Parts: sequence; C-alpha cells; structure tokens
Amino acid sequence: MSPLPFSKISSPLNALLAATGLVAVAALTMPDVAERTRLILAVLLGGIWAVYVLQLIETLVMQRTRDVRDRMPAIVIDMLAVFVPLAAFLLVGSRDQSLCCAIWLLKPLRDSTFFRLMARVLTNEAHNLIGVTSIFGIVMFSAALAAYIIERDVQPDKFGSIPQAMWWAVVTLSTTGYGDEIPQSFAGRVLAGLVMMSGIGIFALWAGILATGFYEEVRRQDFVRNWQLVAAVPLFQKVGSAALIEIVRALRPRVVPAGAVICRKGDTGDQMFFIVEGRVIVATPNPVELGSGSFFGEMALISGEPRSATVSAATEVSLLSLYSVDFQMLSTSCPEIADIIRKTALERRGATPKA
Repeated sequence: MSPLPFSKISSPLNALLAATGLVAVAALTMPDVAERTRLILAVLLGGIWAVYVLQLIETLVMQRTRDVRDRMPAIVIDMLAVFVPLAAFLLVGSRDQSLCCAIWLLKPLRDSTFFRLMARVLTNEAHNLIGVTSIFGIVMFSAALAAYIIERDVQPDKFGSIPQAMWWAVVTLSTTGYGDEIPQSFAGRVLAGLVMMSGIGIFALWAGILATGFYEEVRRQDFVRNWQLVAAVPLFQKVGSAALIEIVRALRPRVVPAGAVICRKGDTGDQMFFIVEGRVIVATPNPVELGSGSFFGEMALISGEPRSATVSAATEVSLLSLYSVDFQMLSTSCPEIADIIRKTALERRGATPKA
C-alpha cells in the first residue's frame, strides 16, 4: 500500500503552509485587528493544523517500520507541529494560544539533510569546539574579574560584583557594544580593547572550525558518491583499491539532460567521458548509441585532434569526465587503464570515428 498524498507533502508546500500560518500568528498579535478578521485567521490556523494532523497520521500508519526509523527527525517535527499547538489550545490562555504555532518554523526543514550534516560536523569537531568554548569561558571570567577590580569603586552600580561585570564581559567579547556599561578609567578602557580583540580571535576560531568541518564532511560525501559512480563503470571494476582512489580523485561527475549536446564535432577536446547511467548518440554517418559502461572522447586526449563527431544525450546521462592533465596522471598511476583507453581509441580510429 502506497502513502497517501498528505504524507507526501513536498518541502515547498510545507514551507508555504508554515509561512501562511506564521503570517497569521503575527497578524493576531496586532491589537487593532477586527474580531471578524481574527476569527478568519484562527480558522486558517486550524485548517493548517488539520493538514499537519493528516500528514502525521498517514506518515505513521502508511510508512514501513524501516522508513519510520530513517525518517525519525521528520516525524518528530511533524509531531511537534501537531501536539504543541494542541497543548497550547488546551492549557494556555486564549491570548497566547496562537503563538505556539510558531513551532511550524521547523516544518520547511523536516526533509532537510542539514540537521544530519550539522550533527556529523559537531561530532567530528567536538574536541576543538569544546576547547575554544573553554577558552571563551576563561577569557570571559578573567575579563569580568579584572573589570570588577578596576571599576568597582568608579561604577559600583554596574561593576559592583563579578556577576554584574560578567554582562559587560560577554557584550565586549562578542564586540556587540550596547553601551549600557562602559569602563570610565584608563585601565578599564585598555582592558576593554584587549577583550574585544580576544573576542574577535575566539569567534574567528569557532567560524574556522565549523567551516573546515563542513568542508571536510561535504568532501567526504562527494568522495563516497564519486567512488560509487566510478565503481559502477566496468572498466574500473578490476583495479585495486589504491588505484581506484586515484581514479576517483581524477574523475569529475556530471549529469547531462536528455537532448543536450555533450561535445561538438570540430571542437578542441580537453576531456573524455565515461557513461555511468543513460545513453548517448554519436552523430556519425551511421549514428552509434553508447550505453552504461562505455566511454567516448578519448581521441582528443590521446592525439590532440579536434572532436571527430558530435555526441548528444539520448536520455538523461550520468557521466564521469577525465581531463587531459588528469589523464596523464592516470597513465602513470594506472597504466593498465590508460592502455585500455589507448587500445580502444586505436580500434575506433581504424573503424568509425567516435568523437
């Protein structure tokens, strides 16, 4: 039995429903809204909530157990979107009931892979992030202590205790600078400058760690995806792991829609292509169709000649491209692969040109 439409609501529709609901919530906080308009907005919120109830029910009932486990974050968001407004309706005063619909902010993210990506980055970089956070805490407390010692007699109402000075330390470390607490003494202002510069460095460390973590995780995912694509090409299935790693690093994935031209006759060629999925048509006097596992465009890399035929996608095609520079490196690291490509190129030259 397949899921019904409510359990398959797309991310854009979830975003539209959530945005409509949040606009209604914001409008209900305006004191000059007429009662009739309030009633219409309340009915609108109820309608959106009913759609989310149906979506949750169908997701839980219709999905297989394995799918429920895989989609647990989405199901949790669906449950929050239903039960938080319901609890507000039953337990919270009428004035603030609609505010709990703000939980629908999560709905557009229910199918997003960002949460899983963020979790992996935080897990991988946990030690570094904890280290920088520890430095932040040490600097913050040290700044509050120093500000208390320097400014307590000058401004006892603002720096009369370390907890009071802690607010100034946080604002200064983050370089927010609200201006509600300002050191008056020369030593206090020197301290403020040092704390600001320390804050800039600490936040730069946080940003750098997260940016590096995201980059490494995305690169790891790309490597795994490229590995799977390369392993699907018969030409590469017999090479060893070390050689396959070199091939994965050399090849670039590319998806071409049906009907698109991949290369044109007479163009200068700087890359050849391996077909992972789909079919291409080589426009020779007797057109030839190539499918999964085939490759073309190798003559341009080996002989440097212009393309001898136009190749277009008969269907949507998943390709792996190999540039001339990478082909030279591949010839050194995987000579058996390069020999097969050269042998095929010579056979094709003796037969019908294949770009």
